[in-house]
Amino acid sequence: MENTKKITAAISAVMNYIKTEEEAICIQSLASPEVEPIQAARAAAMEPVKLWGMSGRQAQMQMRNMMQMRTFT
Repeated sequence: MENTKKITAAISAVMNYIKTEEEAICIQSLASPEVEPIQAARAAAMEPVKLWGMSGRQAQMQMRNMMQMRTFT
């Protein structure tokens, strides 16, 4: 019985914490102006696409994926 009460208290504390964090995020999003994400998107769009770098990262990810699938012995 006591163990169940502790579990219930812990779960309710975590849920209450999550709820307050969500409320804080909502308040922050309402308070901040919408200009910042648009400017960040424009700055990212102005950068040239570096195909050589993208190719290298893709090759690394593919190699790691093959290692995770234990393709190599």
